[in-house]
Formats: sequence, structure tokens, C-alpha cells
Amino acid sequence: MTKNNSSFSSSQIEELMGILKGRFEKNMNRHAGIEWPAIQAKLKTNGSKLWSLNEMEMTGGEPDVVGYDQKSGEYVFYDCSAESPKGRRSVCYDHEALESRKEYKPADSAIAMAVDMGIEILTEEQYRELQQLGKFDTKTSSWILTPSAIRKLGGAVFCDRRYDTVFLYHNGAESYYAARGFRGALRV
Repeated sequence: MTKNNSSFSSSQIEELMGILKGRFEKNMNRHAGIEWPAIQAKLKTNGSKLWSLNEMEMTGGEPDVVGYDQKSGEYVFYDCSAESPKGRRSVCYDHEALESRKEYKPADSAIAMAVDMGIEILTEEQYRELQQLGKFDTKTSSWILTPSAIRKLGGAVFCDRRYDTVFLYHNGAESYYAARGFRGALRV
């Protein structure tokens, strides 16, 4: 599959669906009361969402269903990899932060990558919800959606889990580290 291409071969779709189904069945605690056939039916009719899930998978996010929105009728996927996705690390927060760096620029920003992938970066609330389903980011950290008041002042926020506690921290939005990436959400 190529970037920003929402169509891919039937064999690629079959492979991705197999991965997603296997992860779904292995982690039933993340989605009690939700049945795979209904999710599969929705995915088969939505190529752009499948493409986004594949991007999440290819960058190491290990997407899985974490909920169902009764109002919208949508299934909610989060990146459920144990650590921040490997293919999305060493990025600053957003394009403005990337452009502000005079030297040693990272390859991309979390917000730009999320937009390119068709996903949304997790909010603090979503990140804390994810942490109720397991222990994530015990060795890494993940940028989260930063409140505009903080971002206007040049900062950005990220979270991780240490000492069996979820912590919220701040950093300059232009900073980037090999152990910090971002996690995304997708509604299908």
C-alpha cells in the first residue's frame, strides 16, 4: 500500500483482517460484549478506515477495539502496543514545532503523521482510558493532544506509566526523543 491510498489488494485486506481478528480474540478484556463479525462487516465497507488501521499496524501501533459508541454506532480503535509505536517515535509535537527547529530537525511531527494516517492523537482522557485496559508505555512515552493554551505558549504534553501510575508531563513542542512517539484513535 502507498501513503494516502485508501485502496489495497484483497490479499492485503485479508491479512490485515486476520491480524485484527487475532488481536481482538486474544484481548477480550479490552472489548467485553463486542462481537467480531459486526466489526468485520463495518470494516469491509470502509476502505479508508482499513487503510488507516493498516498504517497504525505498519508503524507498530497494534490497533485493537477498545469500545463502541452507542450514539454514533462506531467502534473505537486505539493503538494498544505495549510501548509507544516504534514507527512513530523521534517526532516533535506539530508542524509549527518542526519548522521552529533550526537544526537537527526530526523527520516529522506527531500531529502531521496522525493526519496523514487518518487517525487522531489520543487525548489525556483517552490515554487514561487505555491505561485501564493494561500497562502501556512503561519504558516509553507518548505525545497526547495538547490544550491550545499550552500550545500557544510553546509547550506540548505527553504521558507515560511509571510506578504503576499514569503521569502527565510537559516539554517544548519542538523536542523529540527516541523513546517518545504518539498513540492514535480511529472510529469506524
